[in-house]
This record gives sequence, C-alpha cells and structure tokens, in this order.
Amino acid sequence: MPNAQKSSHQITITLPDNSTRIYDAPITGLEIAQSIGAGLAKAALAIKVDGVQWDLSHEINADAKLQILTLKDEEGLQIMRHTTTAQVLARAVKELWPDASLAIGPTIDYGFYYDIEMEHKVSPDDLPIIEAKMREIIARGLTVRREMWDRDAAIALFMARHEPYKADLITRAAEDDTSEKGKISLYRQGEGEDAFIDLCRGPHVPSLNHISPAFKLTKLAGAYWRGDSNNQMLQRIYGISFPTQKELDAHLHMLEEAEKRDHRRLGKQLGLFHFQEEALGQVFWHPKGWTLYRTLENFVRQKIEKADYQEVKTPMLVDRTLWELSGHWEKFRENMFTAEAEDRTLAIKPMNCPCHVQIFKQGSKSYRDLPLRMAEFGSCHRFEASGALHGLMRVRAMVQDDAHIFCTEGQILSETESFCALLQETYAQLGFSAVKVKLATRPELRAGSEEVWDRAEKSLAEAVEAVGLPYEVTPGEGAFYGPKLEFHLRDSIGRSWQCGTLQLDFVLPERLDANYIGEDGAKHRPVILHRAILGSMERFTGILIEEYAGKFPLWLAPVQIVVASITNSMDDYAMEVAAELRKAGLRVEVDLSNNKISYKVREHSEQKIPVIMAVGAREQEERSVAIRRLGSNEQKVHTLAEAISSLAEEAQMPA
Repeated sequence: MPNAQKSSHQITITLPDNSTRIYDAPITGLEIAQSIGAGLAKAALAIKVDGVQWDLSHEINADAKLQILTLKDEEGLQIMRHTTTAQVLARAVKELWPDASLAIGPTIDYGFYYDIEMEHKVSPDDLPIIEAKMREIIARGLTVRREMWDRDAAIALFMARHEPYKADLITRAAEDDTSEKGKISLYRQGEGEDAFIDLCRGPHVPSLNHISPAFKLTKLAGAYWRGDSNNQMLQRIYGISFPTQKELDAHLHMLEEAEKRDHRRLGKQLGLFHFQEEALGQVFWHPKGWTLYRTLENFVRQKIEKADYQEVKTPMLVDRTLWELSGHWEKFRENMFTAEAEDRTLAIKPMNCPCHVQIFKQGSKSYRDLPLRMAEFGSCHRFEASGALHGLMRVRAMVQDDAHIFCTEGQILSETESFCALLQETYAQLGFSAVKVKLATRPELRAGSEEVWDRAEKSLAEAVEAVGLPYEVTPGEGAFYGPKLEFHLRDSIGRSWQCGTLQLDFVLPERLDANYIGEDGAKHRPVILHRAILGSMERFTGILIEEYAGKFPLWLAPVQIVVASITNSMDDYAMEVAAELRKAGLRVEVDLSNNKISYKVREHSEQKIPVIMAVGAREQEERSVAIRRLGSNEQKVHTLAEAISSLAEEAQMPA
C-alpha cells in the first residue's frame, strides 16, 4: 500500500463512480491518483475531499469521498486559472516592474484578473511583454507549495517585501477563509531567496508544468482598493485561459463577435438611445429605441394577459416605514435613493413587492381568489456605483417585468409549472432556446426561521423537479426572504445571461401581515411567488440588440420598411406605397432624397432596416414594388397588394 511506512490506520476512499479503495493513512491526494494510474496522476491538478477543494499534497486521515480534479473538470480549470493569475501574472509583473505592489487576483468567467499598484502605467502595448514573461516563468517548471504561517510573521514578510495590500488583507482576516487556527495560507513558487510568495487560500496546481499555454491577456481597467472610491486606484490586468489553443481561439472569436455586437456601439449607430453624465445610469431613449422597447413590453404584456395576470401600477416614492416593515431598509438601504419631505424619509422603490402586497391587502381575500397573479412594469431605481454602470446592462433606473403570485402552498407546484412554460415559450419566441436553471438557496443574511427556509427550499426543489427541468444548486445565492430559481439563457455566440427568476417567499406575507380567508373560515398566510421573465427591460433590450446584432426580426424592428424612390418623379408613388403599408400596421419610413438608389440601399442596410422597397417608373405603372431583404443582394418584384399582405402577416407579434 502507498505510504505504508507512515501507516497508523486504514481508511476507505469513495470515488465519484461510488467505487471504494482502502489505503493506509495518512495519504495524499497525489498518492491516491498515482495508485489509480500514471495518466491520472499526470493530469491531476487538485483534489476535492468531502466537497472541499485541497492541493494534491493534502493528507487525508479519515474515510472520505474523493474527486481528483483535472482540466476536464470546471473546478480544475478554475484552479489552473487561479494559478495562472495569482502565481504567474503577479510574478511576471513583479519581475518586470519590481516596485509593483500586489493586491488581489481572483478568477472570473473564462479567466482571471489581478489588481496592482505601481508607478508604471500599463498600456495595451505592455500586454504582449507581460505575456512573454509569463511564458518564460511557466517554462521554468517550478513547484508550487502551500505553507501555513503565523499571522504576525506573514504580515512582517509582506511588509518587508513592500506588499502593503497583502499585509492589510491579513490584518483584516481574523475570521477570513485564509485563516486556519490563527495561521495564514501562503503559496511559494520555487525555492530559495528568489522564491515568489503570495497570500492565497488556494488550492493551486502542484507545479507550473500543469499550466496550459492557451492563455492571453485581454484588457486593462482601473479599480479602487476594496471597491472604495476613497482608496487608492489600482491597475487591473485581465486575462483568459483555456485547456487548449482551440478553445482559446474559439473564445477570442466570440469576443470579436461580442465587440461587433456591443449594444452601446449599435445603440449609437442605429440611433436607439444614449447616456450622459447629467443622468448617470439612466437611459435617453430615442424614437427608434423607444419603439423597440415598447414593442418588447407589449409582447410581454400580451403574454401575461393570456396567462391571467392582472396589471397594476404602484407609487415610486414610498415612506421608509414600509421598507422597514418589509426588511428591505436593513438589507438595501445603501442602494436606495431617498428624499426628505415634511419630516418624513421617502425612498424611491428599488423593487415592487411591498407595494403589491399593499394592493393585495385592500379588502378581504378568500381562498377562492387564489392564485392571484399581479403584474407591473415597475419603474425601480437602485444606486449602483458609477464604475459598475455598463450601458443598458447595468443601470440605476430600470423597469422590471415584475409579477407576484399570491397562492396557497398547495398551488406552488402548478404555478411553478405554468410560469416555467410561459418563460420558455417567451424566450423561444424571442430567439433563445437554451435555458439553464439554477436553484439559489439561503444566503448568510436572511429573514425568517430555519424551519421556514427548509419548507421553502424543499417546495421549490420539488416544483422544479416536477416540471422536469434539470437544475444545479447554488448555495447561499437566494434572496434574503426566500430561495429562487434563476433562468440563464444562452445567446447565439455562446454567452450566458441570467434573466428570469422565480422566488418562493413565506417571509414577506408574515412581515406585512397579508392573509386570506381559508376554506375553514380562518385566516391564513398566502405564499408569494416573485417572478420575472425578462428581469430588467433595459438589460433585456441590450441583450436582444447584441443577440441580433441590430438585425431584428420584422415584428421587432423599430423601422420595418423603407420605401425609396429611384427618381424624384416617383416620390408621390413612394408616399402612396408608404401610406398603404402604414394602414396595414407596418412601421415605415420614406427616402425621397436625391441620392442614387444604390446609395440609399447601402445607407439603409447599414441602419439594419429589414426590408427596402425601391419604386421607379415600372413599379408605378404596374403598382408593384421591388423588395430587397437585409443581407441579400437579390431583388424581387411583387404587386403592392401582395407585398402588403405578406409583410403584414410576417410582422405579426408572436402569439
């Protein structure tokens, strides 16, 4: 048996396929991997013991469930990315600019970043230089080893190395995850005086030989230390990393596509909206953009009316006493805009739920009234730091396609089924078919008893299982009043967007004293299902712009048709054609400029107009139109009546 000379007792290791192996303890993760096979040992990056990640060198002393992580595992990939940033990017910067002070270097989707303070202002031209240094460091094949240090010794080490941010992290980390019984977790790369040492909880790969060469530094940004604008501005270097060059190339292609589709660029190009400093995080919608927005809103309104929702409208400014009762004041006060009037503190609502409960409470409600589905395109405001704002995707003023379903516990399943069907149909009609579901469970800061949370999580899990949707659990990510389902859609270039939610709430009805009269004649608390399909109208509009790259389907396009005269003598006929199209409910513009028809076609194609109708002498004589579709060089002639009939049918909003 491995490690027989250290043996004091035997332990049973259960592998992911439920097979078991007996070992003498203590034994390391690497030794177990070696006992299974040389190939696995070579590919192993770290281990997971009873659900907790550890380095391969971690010793196991008791029976345990074990998973050996490789680049085939998402967690293994994240560990490799973390080593790439914390252990290699940081060292490369220090070797190039020794005065640099390192802050933090976490992993993010597809890659990593590191925040650094230094006199040298890093430019895009520096990124290839840093990359080259990283590759040079990786080629050294140095070992990566975890060490546990006394807190004071670790602080002294980093202060001596002119790393004040690391010392600050340790000072603040009395109860942090980097602390184990008063010890601090550090990682040493290489040996001797030139060894690179960083503060990190880990785990990391055992050596730099395990780092894939398929990485690239992508961009730069600024970031305040600890996210506080009163602190030092740091330089942030972003990178991406993948197991293979093929996957890296595919991701770089996706980034190129994303840049072409950037809704901020298209918003300006197509004249949809703009932002300005005088109204940070708030959208100035232009006529075309507002047409797109209203079309999307009316599409959702049509869907929820068919699903028996009642639309309401609630106040924007609400006294703080209601937010205190609901618990939002304690939880969200820092993100709420407030105003003082007549010795009262009013808050602009950051969400709609407490106001919907007030409508529910007007008059007596019976079990026969349930489920009661209350919807609102609710205008909400939340204070987002200016540095976090991002076009339509992150704003301060938003409209939520919000609804609250007041129901009994026995109706949770059927209402969840109905909502999931409505959401999937809506997404499909908007062009999204792939939907991933996550069940977010109780957060650390929450309202309600453990018993209430047990009931809520069990009920929501049973409901989504009954619907037949596969899901994964994300611990600690629920709302403060209840667990929630998150619906993530995937766009045409592979990005994931979290949009829809369904939150199960036993807490708010209790806090705000909502009740109904049951079949037994007694008062009962309703259950509230908080739900949204799109989430934020602004954000979803941005997602749609990027999904279609501005080339919207006919029913959604702000301008559906441009009628262009070939010569000015055809202007009257062009106006007549446009009038007939508008009578059929189509959104039409007319181009009577003196430009050549080829120029007009090119100009309106750049504006992503789905249909361009050219009219000349022949078309006037035959009462026809020459139709060119966006993206096609082909032109087809139809009678005006045929064109109006087919286009009006095509432009119908999906039912």
